Amino acid sequence: MTKENIYILAIESSCDDTSAAVLCNDRILSNVVASQKIHKEYGGVVPELASRAHQSNIVPVVDQAIKQAKINKEQLHAIAFTRGPGLMGSLLVGTSFAKSLAFGLDIPLIDVNHMQGHILAHFIDEDGYKKPKFPFLAMTISGGHTQIVKVTNYFEMKVIGETIDDAVGEAYDKSGKILGLGYPAGPQIDKLAQTGNPKAFKFTKPKVVGLNFSFSGLKTGILYFVQREVKKNPNFVEENLADICASIQYTIIGILMDKLKLAVKQTGIKQIAIGGGVSANSGIRAALKNGEQKFGWTTYIPKFEYTTDNAAMIAIVGYLKYLENDFSGFDVMATARLKI
Repeated sequence: MTKENIYILAIESSCDDTSAAVLCNDRILSNVVASQKIHKEYGGVVPELASRAHQSNIVPVVDQAIKQAKINKEQLHAIAFTRGPGLMGSLLVGTSFAKSLAFGLDIPLIDVNHMQGHILAHFIDEDGYKKPKFPFLAMTISGGHTQIVKVTNYFEMKVIGETIDDAVGEAYDKSGKILGLGYPAGPQIDKLAQTGNPKAFKFTKPKVVGLNFSFSGLKTGILYFVQREVKKNPNFVEENLADICASIQYTIIGILMDKLKLAVKQTGIKQIAIGGGVSANSGIRAALKNGEQKFGWTTYIPKFEYTTDNAAMIAIVGYLKYLENDFSGFDVMATARLKI
């Protein structure tokens, strides 16, 4: 236990959401997110537009986070920020702002790995949510990442499996584009899947040795399937949309669960935590809960607002690093590709 309350302001700007959060010890006082709607017009995130929007959003978002936390900036003990991985232009906006604010307030600067944030979000003190026990396996699933990580303690993590091509979020979005759905397609596929038959259509699972993933072959298989069926019946997608979505989701979840079962078998660890935007998917959450009953796992699923990109998860890493006096120099640089 700390003798005093530690206040951390965190900034997250790795992709297209500008977020700021204030944390007191391990509890979140505010978590403000400004989403960028413009990318829907282009069917994906446009890096240049994202960085410009961050420049517009960052001052009001940080100001709102501090006001909602009911503190003043002079009470802050440190500024935490996402160093990477992510879009370079977006990261630079958050990094530069965090440096300037920390320098102006004469308080420590703490750089945070975005992927560690997704994993350690489980340690935010939140009523009704249990925290994982070490060691545990973390599956981080998002638009840019698909990984299985062995977590020994807060800062000892090892990637034991990852995608060799597309991330699972990309598989959802690219499948959605094939079906004529808007961006992002993941939530739409998840919703449509709930009224469809998951075994209506069979898609081949990629054969990848070990704990690594591959989703590009699945995406190609879905494209050829749709093209073939539409030739026979131009209204095929419209008439079978829910069943197609349910079948795609069933296949993706099967791929994830197969690898997770193998990871448990290889490591002997039955504590399973998920993170990342795709962990909001209802089918994946249900499959994990089923794993508790079927395989004796203990599963940890974060609060919905901590699954997508947000500054609360950056704040908890910042707090844990603060307790270790693990601070950054002001010469720290944003890094688009940053390993755990």
